[in-house]
Amino acid sequence: MAKNSYSGVKNHEANHDGDFGCSLKELRSLMELRGAEALHKLQESYSDVQGLCNRLKSSPIEGLSGHPADIDKRKEIFGMNLIPPKKPKTFLQLVWEALQDVTLIILEVAAIVSLGLSFYRPPDEERDHCGTAAGGVEDEGEAEAGWIEGAAILLSVICVVLVTAFNDWSKEKQFRGLQSRIEQEQKFTVVRGGQVIQIPVAEIVVGDIAQIKYGDLLPADGVLIQGSDLKIDESSLTGESDHVKKTQDKDPMLLSGTHVMEGSGKMVVTAVGVNSQSGIIFTLLGAGEDEDEEEEKEEKKEKKKTKPQDGAAMEMQPLNSEDAAELEEKRKANMPKKEKSVLQGKLTKLAVQIGKAGLVMSAITVIILVVLFVVNTFWFQGLPWVKDCTPIYIQYFVKFFIIGVTVLVVAVPEGLPLAVTISLAYSVKKMMKDNNLVRHLDACETMGNATAICSDKTGTLTMNRMTVVQAYLADKHYRRVPEPELIPASIMDLLILGISVNCAYTTKIMSPEKEGGLPRQVGNKTECALLGFVLDLKKDYQAIRNEIPEEKLYKVYTFNSVRKSMSTVLKNADGSFRMFSKGASEILLKKCCKIMTASGEPKVFRPRDRDDMVKKVIEPMASEGLRTICLAYRDFPASEGEPEWENETDILTSLTCICVVGIEDPVRLEVPDAIKKCQRAGITVRMVTGDNINTARAIAVKCGILQPGDDFLCLEGKDFNRRIRNEKGEIEQERIDKLWPKLRVLARSSPTDKHTLVKGIIDSTVAEQRQVVAVTGDGTNDGPALKKADVGFAMGIAGTDVAKEASDIILTDDNFSSIVKAVMWGRNVYDSISKFLQFQLTVNVVAVIVAFTGACITQDSPLKAVQMLWVNLIMDTFASLALATEPPTESLLLRKPYGRNKPLISRTMMKNILGHAVYQLTIIFTLLFAGEQIFDIDSGRNAPLHAPPSEHYTIVFNTFVMMQLFNEINARKIHGERNVFDGIFNNLIFCSIVLGTFIIQIVIIQFGGKPFSCVGLSIDQWLWCVFLGMGCLLWGQVISTIPTSRLKFLKTAGHGTQKEEIPDEELEDMDDLDEIDHAERELRHGQILWFRGLNRIQTQMDVVSAFQSGTSFQGALRRQPSSASQQHDVTHVSSPTHVACSPAAAASTGCECVFLSA
Repeated sequence: MAKNSYSGVKNHEANHDGDFGCSLKELRSLMELRGAEALHKLQESYSDVQGLCNRLKSSPIEGLSGHPADIDKRKEIFGMNLIPPKKPKTFLQLVWEALQDVTLIILEVAAIVSLGLSFYRPPDEERDHCGTAAGGVEDEGEAEAGWIEGAAILLSVICVVLVTAFNDWSKEKQFRGLQSRIEQEQKFTVVRGGQVIQIPVAEIVVGDIAQIKYGDLLPADGVLIQGSDLKIDESSLTGESDHVKKTQDKDPMLLSGTHVMEGSGKMVVTAVGVNSQSGIIFTLLGAGEDEDEEEEKEEKKEKKKTKPQDGAAMEMQPLNSEDAAELEEKRKANMPKKEKSVLQGKLTKLAVQIGKAGLVMSAITVIILVVLFVVNTFWFQGLPWVKDCTPIYIQYFVKFFIIGVTVLVVAVPEGLPLAVTISLAYSVKKMMKDNNLVRHLDACETMGNATAICSDKTGTLTMNRMTVVQAYLADKHYRRVPEPELIPASIMDLLILGISVNCAYTTKIMSPEKEGGLPRQVGNKTECALLGFVLDLKKDYQAIRNEIPEEKLYKVYTFNSVRKSMSTVLKNADGSFRMFSKGASEILLKKCCKIMTASGEPKVFRPRDRDDMVKKVIEPMASEGLRTICLAYRDFPASEGEPEWENETDILTSLTCICVVGIEDPVRLEVPDAIKKCQRAGITVRMVTGDNINTARAIAVKCGILQPGDDFLCLEGKDFNRRIRNEKGEIEQERIDKLWPKLRVLARSSPTDKHTLVKGIIDSTVAEQRQVVAVTGDGTNDGPALKKADVGFAMGIAGTDVAKEASDIILTDDNFSSIVKAVMWGRNVYDSISKFLQFQLTVNVVAVIVAFTGACITQDSPLKAVQMLWVNLIMDTFASLALATEPPTESLLLRKPYGRNKPLISRTMMKNILGHAVYQLTIIFTLLFAGEQIFDIDSGRNAPLHAPPSEHYTIVFNTFVMMQLFNEINARKIHGERNVFDGIFNNLIFCSIVLGTFIIQIVIIQFGGKPFSCVGLSIDQWLWCVFLGMGCLLWGQVISTIPTSRLKFLKTAGHGTQKEEIPDEELEDMDDLDEIDHAERELRHGQILWFRGLNRIQTQMDVVSAFQSGTSFQGALRRQPSSASQQHDVTHVSSPTHVACSPAAAASTGCECVFLSA
């Protein structure tokens, strides 16, 4: 397989050396080495990194020139930074897939047999021997029209297939659009022509100098030029979870797809796209699909033998190697079992149950029809079986069979998955406008069930625009930024130098975008506040940075969640060192032994002085909601020699405090209102922050998370840890259960605390329903909590790549009120599907009973096959479009969340379904058995084989369709509301579909003729049909008057499968699956894989699952898809600008693959 990954490379190799000092092949082989080997090779071939840059015609300081010609040449020779996406399925392929539907095939065969037989006519004199059933065909023309029914069925099948294929095609197109949108958002910082600029990841070329910092996801392979304290998480490639330290002299190799967990630096890009290390893996995974298909089929057969309960799902191994397999095992062992999407589980189970019922009904219908016919012809009429009559009898049997299949077609709700897909796709599209970029489709629906939100403070609840508003310096507490002349010169110099060099050089303050606007803050916002403080003191930090460029910094201890401080060491001309530190004030003050005074000299700073300062300065600042930062420095004299820099505890001590500043981050204006909405909707908001507890409490009160007089808890991380652990230091769920219901603010918390809290709430069983938790996060360290949560929100602006990678939804405006919108959309999805179910099941019940009883009493279904297919189209495809696109309303936020165990069909809905079914059946049967007297027309019952359509049956059909149309309006409300027209004009799709269906119905009745078994009706008859249809609306009012609580006999339906319901031996079988797939269980029980809609259901569920494997490619490597979900899922890996997809998934089930890409 590997040979393919090189195939695109060979063409250019001849002319490489002429242009650049190294070829693509050399660079690739260099990047395959690690550690000492790589260093040796680098020195041997290029002498050092500088030599490599020279050969690539790049400068470590200036970067590439950025000339378009140069960039294009590099792309041509070294390749582009993207992996070519997999070709989407063509429309014809989708049509072919839709044709695979078993019921459609049965219908096609039946229609063809019926067509063939309709051309056979027994000799006239023989016809009398064939019994009364064959008689009655007087007119030549009508007898010849017998082929029309067969042809019409074929035509309707074609319609259904085209509609299905078109839906799948447009769905795929939408997701590709979404995918490319996610990809365009990804930018990276490079140096070109001496300027630091951000470019889309796809534009990075070999030779670019890229700046890397904490939280980045590396977009290409490269060699480190300069780094400080750089640590990389390479687990996505190697599976080793320990962070790897990168330095120029030990291990300078940086690989694409890995995460920067600490520090910062610069690298020269050496391989992009398919030639980078993760690109090679993708090429291996997706390469040579055509050539290897044969081998794969063989492999699948093997897999089938070895792993029966796995449904022949094939695991994808990262490098098809032994160690990769072991690695996968290791990773799997640690993963908790994850329930499939709640809605998906409930729906699949419901669809399977309905399918079983439909199957039984259709079988009984066929049997009764055949038995009645045989008894009537050969028993009562006592006729012998004549050879010439055989085709006529077969025609009857075929007709009965077609009726049976049509009952099945109507019974199975294959519109269900379509409704889910449309509803989710529509919501996702609209959520983009509400600043929610959904990465995993089912997150949208889970959000509707959320019961708790754990939110960050900075940037989500607050504006993330920080400014220094108070300062304590030179023995004085200033309530606003002091005038520069009030500060002693020696303190001023230390302060300005300390802030300028001890803030990341990527952080800066730019001029405002438009006149009179606020200056733009780029980079870390706390550092921006400090740099803004320098500007407020009328000084220029850039001049100092130009004098001391980043390369001249002797050592940098970057900020991380353990240190909670950052320090930078400068080497002075006389060989001494000076270190500047900044960090959380209560942490850094403990390490200070001196403090600068008004005279500009340091004096001793005792623990007693520190306690005074905390009481008089820090607590008052914090209680106003300010974040306090301490700035300090330390000198290391030359006489003591060079300190032991690795020993941090000795270095970061005996500091001299320069000043303490209070930084304000105002609460976003819309947040208090959004939190009020959440609380009203039954969702608890908790704040989890790294800030001081007083600051956190002050902000929580401003937001409305805490109300004065509430007895809620505010805890610090260490306090929280002490309370949840037993004597041995182990976390106990019972202890967490005592805390979380009252906990509202967790301050000074570490990422592990956040993860522990989220896990504790999710695993808790104290509340009557299981908690569904949403979490927001922006930092690299939030990854675990985002992954653990039911829905993880990452910040689109402030969020690091790592956080985005672990999340389900990206908030493109970092705003808490967008989460409330997500809740609204989530609840709306759930309701849309329930609306559709209520409508669909009413039609199903009525159509099946009418076809069944009609067939048994009159030996013919009152609704013909073609009419049934039209009804099926109305109620499946159109209704799912109409009801699934209802826009959400604020009223959705007035009820409590549904939770995991709520059935899809509530008792109120069951009341509506059965109530409307009673009305519709009464009307239909009255028309069927007394219609000819009421309208004074000929009866349509007991018509011979090729009899012309009758007015009687046309009225029955038309009334049936009118009742469905008006019932569709009733179905818009599922909680027993009276006003079903409320907000109907906000949904143009709904109005146009109802109107469109009505117009097509007029055309079918008036001009449909023989194919639709219809006759044109008079105006009076039409008005009666519409009037009887409108009766549904009036009847709906009657039904909503009956209180549901009185109807104790009503059962709910559509529960998810509870874990307790699964027998133990089956659970053991499932041990090697990562997800419990309820559909799989249902199918395993009944093994009724063939009936209609199931493969359609799988097809559509694929789309829902396609996002579950992550929309970006490093994520896909980390979340290797599970074997169970792979069966429905496409394993689907995509990167910043590309996608690869496993050939494994699609072949194992007959279902459709959804490939997403740019």
